Amino acid sequence: MSHETALAHSFTPREREILSQLPDGDTYQAIARRLGLSPHTVDTYVRRLRGKTGTTNRTQLAVLATRLGFSSCGPAPAHPEPTTAAAAPGTGL
Repeated sequence: MSHETALAHSFTPREREILSQLPDGDTYQAIARRLGLSPHTVDTYVRRLRGKTGTTNRTQLAVLATRLGFSSCGPAPAHPEPTTAAAAPGTGL
């Protein structure tokens, strides 16, 4: 089991909820409202999670949360596929 996998399994259900909200960039107040908590409680969880993960700020914690899959958008692909605009049939474009 990798260190990150072991770390992901060490989170409580509430810590997982908090982690899943961080990559969206919402304020603690918005996260608190959505989860039925106070902003102070969200801040306490984030500080606890930073200590548990060894991250030094909220941005690092949000990046880690995304890498571990605690995000509605999931991790970004390593090599994104280029987008191409396909011509509509019959337009000659």
